[in-house]
Amino acid sequence: MKITWYGHSAFLLEGKTRTLVDPFFKNNPMAPIHFEEVHCDIIAVTHGHADHLGDAILIAQRNNLPIVAIHEIAMYANKNHIRSIGLNMGGSTTVKGVKFSMVPALHSGGIDDSNFAFSGGVPAGFIIEDGKIVYHAGDTCLFSDMKLIGELYKPDIAMLPIGDLYTMNPEHAAKAAQWIKAGVVIPMHYNTSPSIEQDPKEFKSHVESICDCEVIICEPGKTIEV
Repeated sequence: MKITWYGHSAFLLEGKTRTLVDPFFKNNPMAPIHFEEVHCDIIAVTHGHADHLGDAILIAQRNNLPIVAIHEIAMYANKNHIRSIGLNMGGSTTVKGVKFSMVPALHSGGIDDSNFAFSGGVPAGFIIEDGKIVYHAGDTCLFSDMKLIGELYKPDIAMLPIGDLYTMNPEHAAKAAQWIKAGVVIPMHYNTSPSIEQDPKEFKSHVESICDCEVIICEPGKTIEV
């Protein structure tokens, strides 16, 4: 699988299909390209905050793409004339050959884009299966059921927020990595603004002190293969 990070929590996953997760470009100072330059087949959204729903609506409208999200965000997408697939915690769906399973994330999830007039349901993480099994944790704190996520889905790759303030800090995210037991861990949701500045090398050090996971620190716009 090829993985490209666009800063914050935005990733392009390229297996047999191209899945764009949390496409936050327009107001993302780390994004190296404009959202119109991204080519994908499916969009997945973990929750309704502007830095995660991001430019999903515009990208989907312009390219006639489906959005996979929790039921309430799917309904919001439908009202914007977008094909959407809604699911909820523990549920799975397959879109264009990619399997999406929804798992919990502990956070908040209103839709900024609607001025919070439209419910965003609750935040989520995704297990995305397209050759490799990827766990994108969304925005979350550390919670003990991450052990169960690791046990049930056995992800190859885990994408974990480390920014603190709104999510886990590097030390807590390292504990999550230990519980999830993915072979590869990628930090996300940091350094997009001064309030979530972190050194990903600190996270890497924490992880390496407690488990055998490989930590890959991505550069925005650069593609890695795992």
